[in-house]
Amino acid sequence: MAEKVQKVGVKRESGYLYFIDKQGDVSRASMARGGKKSGKPSKVKKIGLKKEKGHLYFVDKDGDVSRSVMSRGGKTKSKKG
Repeated sequence: MAEKVQKVGVKRESGYLYFIDKQGDVSRASMARGGKKSGKPSKVKKIGLKKEKGHLYFVDKDGDVSRSVMSRGGKTKSKKG
């Protein structure tokens, strides 16, 4: 389950991928479609978010920043012998 970290209120446009960049700001890049390369990312809003390890940060459907705990692990590889 995701928890809201910060209310930003970004208005989302179709055709763009919204994400939290390395500086902790909301950025967007145009989505690649049919062999066309994606565009250069541009900043939408500066918020300076400090990220914690073990969490995935994203822009939710309301245009706010949310996070959820990353599930690490999975199946262990078996040795063939």
